[in-house]
Amino acid sequence: MDIRFGVITPQEVLWEELVERWQTAELLGFDHVWVADHWVNFMQPDLPWFDGWTLLAALATQTTTIRLGPLISPISFHNPAFLARRAMTVDHISGGRLELGLGAGIPGARDPSYAMAGVDDEPGSKRVARLAEGVTIIDQLLREGRATFAGRYYTVHEAVMQPRPVQQPRPPITIGASRPAMRKLAARHADTWNVTRRLYPFSDAVLTALRELNQAMDATCVEIGRDPASLRRSVLHFHPDPGMEFPFESAASFEEILASVLDAGYDEIILQYPTRPAELPLFERVATEVLPKLRLRFGAPVTHD
Repeated sequence: MDIRFGVITPQEVLWEELVERWQTAELLGFDHVWVADHWVNFMQPDLPWFDGWTLLAALATQTTTIRLGPLISPISFHNPAFLARRAMTVDHISGGRLELGLGAGIPGARDPSYAMAGVDDEPGSKRVARLAEGVTIIDQLLREGRATFAGRYYTVHEAVMQPRPVQQPRPPITIGASRPAMRKLAARHADTWNVTRRLYPFSDAVLTALRELNQAMDATCVEIGRDPASLRRSVLHFHPDPGMEFPFESAASFEEILASVLDAGYDEIILQYPTRPAELPLFERVATEVLPKLRLRFGAPVTHD
């Protein structure tokens, strides 16, 4: 698979700055750009925060080639039939550039969105089971324009959805997963499997964990009868300190770290957009100098549709 690089732009800044960030990411040659889908910023709930799907629709009109999506839409916040229609709509607004990120959601102990908005904070096993049903409905509606499904959590009866998405058979689905049950769900339904890891400061332990996760996903694909090579592997760089989203020391250190991740078997890396102006020059240098080198080293250059 071609190597891809993306950017996530948490929506704690004003609209005008978000537009500037997305247009900058597009000009710098990133392959995709993402917003978060939480009711609040779960690390700093008092920060300003815009709705992810509303932003996707609006920001799609401010860009032309870069792919876009939510990273990641938790099924506990969305009815799957309604979510499928949002996805179809944004796919049309963007001219067929949507990447649909789905997940089971993080626990309420970490994300106060549940308590604030009055959404049930279910155990992890129930959230995984809910996502398994939800992604089945979403896939049917986007692929076929019609779905009937009766499950424990969701029921749809002759649900219809027109028009069909621009992308056929449907927009690609990314599923975030680390634990075994979620890895199996991703292996069954996803075009891209995403894991979240802190890449800086980098260590042998981080690299070993990424390799082991990748090998576990290979085994899961074989177990369910899927060719492991058909599943794209994606890493989201995450830093728990909101002021350190892009804390790489230099272009050289960045290249070394990302080369290690790609060498571990991943073919997609998503960075957080810098929040501090002082980090922008390094970010731009990485985009224009380092990422093209990594594309050539690990795979063919990506061209936008």
